[in-house]
Amino acid sequence: MKSTAPITRRSILRQAGLGALFSGLPTGWVGSAYADDSPEMPDVKLGIIALTDCSSIVVAHEKGLFKKYGVNSTVSKGASWAAIRDSLTNGDIQATHMLLGMPIASTMGLGGAPKKPMIAPFILNRNGQAITLANSLKGKVADDPKALKPFVDDAKAKGTPMTFAMTFPPGTHAMWIRYYLAAGGINPGDAAGAGADVSLITVPPPQMVANMKVGKMDGFCVGEPWNAKTIAEDIGYTSITTQAIWKDHPEKVCAFTEEFAAQNPKTVKAVMKALHEAGVWLDKMENREEQANIVSAATYINCPPETILGRLQGKYNMGDGRKFKDPNYMIFSDRNCNYPQAKYAKWWLTQLRRWGFTEGAPDYEGVAKQVMRSDLYEEAMKEIGYVHGGADTKAETLFDGVTFDPTADLEAYAASFAVKTLKA
Repeated sequence: MKSTAPITRRSILRQAGLGALFSGLPTGWVGSAYADDSPEMPDVKLGIIALTDCSSIVVAHEKGLFKKYGVNSTVSKGASWAAIRDSLTNGDIQATHMLLGMPIASTMGLGGAPKKPMIAPFILNRNGQAITLANSLKGKVADDPKALKPFVDDAKAKGTPMTFAMTFPPGTHAMWIRYYLAAGGINPGDAAGAGADVSLITVPPPQMVANMKVGKMDGFCVGEPWNAKTIAEDIGYTSITTQAIWKDHPEKVCAFTEEFAAQNPKTVKAVMKALHEAGVWLDKMENREEQANIVSAATYINCPPETILGRLQGKYNMGDGRKFKDPNYMIFSDRNCNYPQAKYAKWWLTQLRRWGFTEGAPDYEGVAKQVMRSDLYEEAMKEIGYVHGGADTKAETLFDGVTFDPTADLEAYAASFAVKTLKA
């Protein structure tokens, strides 16, 4: 009902006084009530795999950063990437450490995954993975995969193809080993293994060392600390780091189901705010020793901290006489690390296309926009006053000299490689 009270000088002054009072309050105050920005779902279980790049999640949990943003966190270690994916899909966990290719594959229903739209609004880290070869190749193959080809051809001709492992078919490690082998003229085969010069198998990260020790593989691609541990146990050596294949490449993401994010946007943003703070802390070199001690625990990586620390500090002993200080070690926040660039999803889609994971051209633009939710990242960072570097569409040149331009013809790029297994 409309008020009929007379407008008096006193009422005008009173309204002006209240206006001045409320103008000093934070945005979000409406009348006398504050708009609540606390998480819709405060109890969040986050999944991890035993890899050094789970550090942002572990540190945010251990140092109370999730709690700072209203999230009661629990960290759950998964046995394999498939197990992590299934736990996220069925709601046992609400957020997870995940290989970049996984939310793309789940959104599209590729690689045997049930179709379940997922989002990756936060990149957890860049760099820091490696390709390890067995000691039998030491002194014969260094960082050039072309040197590997004669051994591959010989084994194939004898009917005993060499075996290489990755951690999940559409994941990051799979794409790095595929790219490496193909750059050497070696065909890793299509998604089902057809046309392969080698046997490409799936092994969970913590099991890589044991499988190489018993002679089940000639090489693998995995995150740290398992490459360093292979050297420490004198089982194999590092051929090449993934940052040498592609400097500052994207690696793990923090993923959510699209459904959860739509229902709990404040929760998703709270998780990202905590992860941002953890990443900033992690990229201070003086904190890396403490980082190694924290994540080395049995509940997380279950590996001696000294095995984890060296490569975190950029100290690379490749295990075959090569030693160097790498400025492109694993990062968690620096150089606009966390922004969910659409171009990375587009590159992934070109490689999924290249290796026959898709029948025909994927929806490059649509899938990239659906999965890489830069809108959520930008909102979360704005709310804490962090100025990020924004979207990046610059071209990227990998170690084989081939340039990827995210603004160019992506189908033409996927088809441009000499070694490929495209499906119409």
